[in-house]
Amino acid sequence: MPTREEITYFGAGPAPLPTPVLAAGAQAFLNYENTGLSLAEVSHRSPLANKILADTKSALRTFLEIPDTYEIIFMHGGGTGEFSAVVFNLVAVWVEQRRRQAEKELGGDEEKVLERVRKEVREDLRLDYLVTGSWSLKASQEAANLLEPLGENFTNVAVDARKDNGGKFGKIPDEGTWSLTPTRKEGGKGSAFVYYCDNETVDGVEFPSFPKCLEPQSQDEEDERLIVTDMSSNFISRKVDVSKYAVIFGGAQKNIGITDITLVILRKSLLATTPPPSFLHAVGIWSPPVIFHWPTIAKNNSLYNTLPIFSVWIAGQVLRALLALHSPSHPTSPIVGQEALSAQKAKILYDILDANPDVYQVCADKNARSRMNICWRIAGGDAAKEKEFLEGAEKRGLQGLKGHRSVGGIRASNYNAVSVENVRKLAEWLVDFAQPPMT
Repeated sequence: MPTREEITYFGAGPAPLPTPVLAAGAQAFLNYENTGLSLAEVSHRSPLANKILADTKSALRTFLEIPDTYEIIFMHGGGTGEFSAVVFNLVAVWVEQRRRQAEKELGGDEEKVLERVRKEVREDLRLDYLVTGSWSLKASQEAANLLEPLGENFTNVAVDARKDNGGKFGKIPDEGTWSLTPTRKEGGKGSAFVYYCDNETVDGVEFPSFPKCLEPQSQDEEDERLIVTDMSSNFISRKVDVSKYAVIFGGAQKNIGITDITLVILRKSLLATTPPPSFLHAVGIWSPPVIFHWPTIAKNNSLYNTLPIFSVWIAGQVLRALLALHSPSHPTSPIVGQEALSAQKAKILYDILDANPDVYQVCADKNARSRMNICWRIAGGDAAKEKEFLEGAEKRGLQGLKGHRSVGGIRASNYNAVSVENVRKLAEWLVDFAQPPMT
């Protein structure tokens, strides 16, 4: 039976966790701090659970540098659940903004307000999606499905990266080609939000930075684009300006913890911009299911229903470990240290792949390569060669390298808990495999 030290895991999620966190977690699962109880047993409404929740939020706010104007909530359903939650909540925000404006201009005439907003829903409601990989595609499809009872054309795919890439994902098209819904400043009506996936786990595509065309145009929240991003697979791996986003969300099971919790970071102002459910229904929009209703979850400190406190505790342990690792060298911005480490690890692998183009072909364009999910083919997708590579990797204890079932190939997931030492082990195998056979 192999030991943990003998296995190097590059799985895409659930992902590896730091061994010290797992060791502490094993003890906490059996008997947390000599309470005689497992963390899986304590009440989610107990003072202990509330302290764990507060400590984890505090660590996340410090490491990601989240402004006080943002709320942090923990939800169920993973990133996929947020595909739906984003639509439910932000369409409601869009409706409420227009209801308030109509009331202001029409003097509170309820019938006229209702009729005007109904018309605006039919004619003006748009959701913008940047489709650059498998997960943003699924998100856009969910939005179209949820809005189908209202009709068609509510979901605007502002970019489909497959169109200029032979029907495959692997590039992020130039921003000048994106067909975003024009804002009021641009002479349009604006969209309810713009959605993109910051890092596409399946396709190995990552936005190198915040898109320039999405930069705020106005200080008025009602007259700017609300930017929503799925950071499930590159969460807390680099510094981001949280203030540019309306909503950031991510499943915990890649860079921050284990399955069961989804982290949502959102502007507090959005929580106060929700219409009465009866008004939503009257204009043809259904209200969010309570389990996906951000204001309800926030009002109840993420404890509206039973929150898996053990999973929250694990996330807190990971965050505190990152703070302890990087704070000494980057006291004002510890996440900068993790960003440098992530880039270093990715460079080690990409340099070898690029140095052997006859053997390895990286799937993503150089301008959109993911630091987290490094995807490549061998000999142009030769099934026998890729099988040989994977079998040889297994013999060296290198596991989790098979590409996603929808695209095949090889994928090394370079999440935060993957050490430089383990990346070098994979690098050695890449070098060895690329050598011509001895005659």
